[in-house]
This record gives sequence, C-alpha cells and structure tokens, in this order.
Amino acid sequence: TAYEIPKRDWSSDVCSSDLREAGEVLLHAPRFVVATQGSTVVGCAELAPLSTSVAEVRSFVVSREARSRGIGRRLVDWLTTRARSEHFDTVCAFTHSPSYFVHLGFTVAPHASLPEKIETDCRNCNLFKRCGQFAVRREIPAVQTSIEQVPLHG
Repeated sequence: TAYEIPKRDWSSDVCSSDLREAGEVLLHAPRFVVATQGSTVVGCAELAPLSTSVAEVRSFVVSREARSRGIGRRLVDWLTTRARSEHFDTVCAFTHSPSYFVHLGFTVAPHASLPEKIETDCRNCNLFKRCGQFAVRREIPAVQTSIEQVPLHG
C-alpha cells in the first residue's frame, strides 16, 4: 500500500536543522543507528560530529508504540559508546524534551557552551535564538586503562 505524504511548508514552525533531505540521510547513513522490532523500524538516532571533541545526538526518534521499552536509552547509550571510541569528549543534543536527556545523565547547558552547534546549524536557522530547544550535554569519561603492577623477581 502506498501512502501519500501531505505537502506542508514546515519552515515557519520547525527549526531548519531538524529537517533532513533524503540525500543528506543517505550521505550520513553510516552515522545512524536504527532500532527494529522484527522488520519494523521503531527508532533511530544519528551521531553527528560537530568538532574534534563534540558530537551531537540528532535525528533521534522512537515510535509512539515502542516508547517506554528502553529503546531510546539504548540508542543514546550506543551512540555515546561510539563517541567514546571515536575519541569525542562531549555528546550533546538540542531538544524540546530536556528532562528525557537529564534522565539519561545529560545536563541542561547554555547554548553558548556549544559554539560548534551554533556555527554548524543554528546561525543559519530561520528560528535562530527563538527555537525553544534546550541544549543538553554529557561529558564522556575517558576509558581507564590500568596496568597491574607485578613485582619482578630476578
């Protein structure tokens, strides 16, 4: 069954950085993680590098039917693990639901604390300085490697 998506101009009420063209999604497909239930996609999220030290969790969505099952947490945890392995120091998100991210260990932060995001997406957005989104961030602790000290006899 084919479904027709109604045409709508979202530009007046949606931050332009929230909209993704098909070409952009295809170009950045390796940055996405997708949650499925059987053959149905129930969630996705992208880890987008903003600088050498900051990456953003974006394009994050879980279907209404799949919410409250821990899928969102697993997507964010997976992307945070990936960010750590790629040597990022901070993961951030811009959201209308900051309490969800706070529950996952993020803290609400001033937008100015993430200048990489402002320069990458916000400055050219039609809703710049009035989007209503909250900036959240989580510092990524470095992986601790330790070498056990063993006395040498010899």
